[in-house]
Amino acid sequence: MTETTFDALSSPDWRAKIATLSGPARARLAERARNAPLFAHAYAFHLNMRFGAVTPLQLAEFAYEQRLVGLKVHVEDGEAASLAGMSDAALSEYGAAVEQFGLELHIETSTTQETGLFDAVRIALATGATSLRCYPRYEGRVSEIVSQTIVDLRRLETFDPEGRLRYTLEQHEDLKSEELIGIVKAVANPRLGLLFDFGNMINAYELPLPALAAQAPYVTEVHVKDCLVQQDRDGWAHLACQTGTGHLPLHAMFVDLLLLGQDRPQVLSFGLEEEEGYFAPALRFPSEESDPFIAARSASFTDIGTTDLGARLSQEAIAAHRQLETVRTMLNQIAAEALRIDR
Repeated sequence: MTETTFDALSSPDWRAKIATLSGPARARLAERARNAPLFAHAYAFHLNMRFGAVTPLQLAEFAYEQRLVGLKVHVEDGEAASLAGMSDAALSEYGAAVEQFGLELHIETSTTQETGLFDAVRIALATGATSLRCYPRYEGRVSEIVSQTIVDLRRLETFDPEGRLRYTLEQHEDLKSEELIGIVKAVANPRLGLLFDFGNMINAYELPLPALAAQAPYVTEVHVKDCLVQQDRDGWAHLACQTGTGHLPLHAMFVDLLLLGQDRPQVLSFGLEEEEGYFAPALRFPSEESDPFIAARSASFTDIGTTDLGARLSQEAIAAHRQLETVRTMLNQIAAEALRIDR
């Protein structure tokens, strides 16, 4: 693979892209930007849920107070108060509380292995969730990871025989777009799609907009964040940062994602996953062999650092609110630009 310089990440002219759209497409874009399904994401409160006693219920309260459509909660978010630690009765009560807020619940897990995936499906069904996200975290050759993930995800029909849930496979830093698409095609479950994360392709040595273009037919959900891209050996690492201050072409990605789907929006959720301070190293490289080896890795976490804990937790909460304001501003700018051209 030819090495790509980081200059290729310069943001394209999203306004020019809108100007090329037909009148009906611009109207559709404006309407979807104004009504984008924004979801709270537990990772925006990752440190507060690990060290500050924020619970999944409090995340639902945040989503309700901020007039969001729903929330995305990892099964292990909240430590002792996590969904993974709840009884079936408690899970049902939590789901009822979320429903009373008028919110849609999505569940996330960081595995596709049989036991973990089965338990995540159980939790999702018990809470009345509508969607479950997963991703593989295997050590091995890429071909082995792909093959095992196909085996894993074919079990979803057995775990959820009534087809009550939608499923998404996330691009989570190690697999490239073509490999993810190959998994979805091989599994051939009509309820399985891709979750497009704004920055995770960086670690697999892919550029955001080409990765989105490749995955677009299969993308049904999104994680919104920004990051600074850093050279790491001959690949790229990413350091998550305040949304709007990083290297990612945020407006352009929003435009492309909002346009997916003709009669109805293809993207059903935009999870606000502010991750300021999260670091992920390069996992794929332009110099790699044809079937590279991926080392074992943990689920995502952000280092608390050595700063004052109270100040760090406060900073994270402020960042979560700030991201929501930034994203709403971006969406309003897209809608206004789409409508301005027709005046």
